[in-house]
Amino acid sequence: VLTLAGTPLLPAPFSQYVANLSMFAPAFGQPFMDGVYWSIVLELVFYGWITLALFTGLFQKRKLELIFIWLAISALNEFFIGSGGARLLFLTEFGPFFAAGVLVHHIHSHDRSVPALLLLAAAFLISCGTLSVTQRWMLGHYGIAVSSANLVLANAVMHAALIGAVLLRHRVRASALTLALGGLTYPLYLLHQEIGYLAINAATPIVGKWIAALGCVVLMLFISWAIWRTCERPVQRLLRFWLGRAVDAGRTRFRRPSAGAQPAE
Repeated sequence: VLTLAGTPLLPAPFSQYVANLSMFAPAFGQPFMDGVYWSIVLELVFYGWITLALFTGLFQKRKLELIFIWLAISALNEFFIGSGGARLLFLTEFGPFFAAGVLVHHIHSHDRSVPALLLLAAAFLISCGTLSVTQRWMLGHYGIAVSSANLVLANAVMHAALIGAVLLRHRVRASALTLALGGLTYPLYLLHQEIGYLAINAATPIVGKWIAALGCVVLMLFISWAIWRTCERPVQRLLRFWLGRAVDAGRTRFRRPSAGAQPAE
């Protein structure tokens, strides 16, 4: 949309569009297309580590130990070292948030063991500490930042909402509405920001800023729902089938002992 619009307000040449298809646009000397695309890189790094842990069996057998090491690396880098390479490779700034999600799932699916609960508390506390990195980024880019107290409060609300959603999942039955609301969130997350700026700026002279803003919200919700309904759901079924087979085959080959290996004496 940005490329086709060709607006000088938010220029997006075709080369930038192509680079963003890789999800690693800065590696090709191009900026991200939208304000949230940087987070996709973090997700891919996280999924890469999880895939490696699953293939090796460590995620199933040593999940809590891995999270402990990850949180230790995150705290060490963010509070003492400050390495940019480690921040990207080990996601030390946002690692505690990812770890909290894994731990909430683990506690809900397996047990409420003391080590798991302590790790969840540690992940929350470390994430509160790493918010200062986000605050400095805001100051550097916008000249103003949300106060530390409000950032910590928002962090607490976010963690509470996650835990509450998991605890109340059996009280809210799955329906077409809840599935649609959940399904449209990811397209909305990727589409809303800069396309929204263009739509609001174009419509404001005609209908006024408030109607333009409300109309943009409705339009983005509808487009996101349409993408989920017509594109994501059919593709999800195919990917689930083919990737499931590929992962199972890969794990079997990875763990299969070599034919010529001799038992240890």
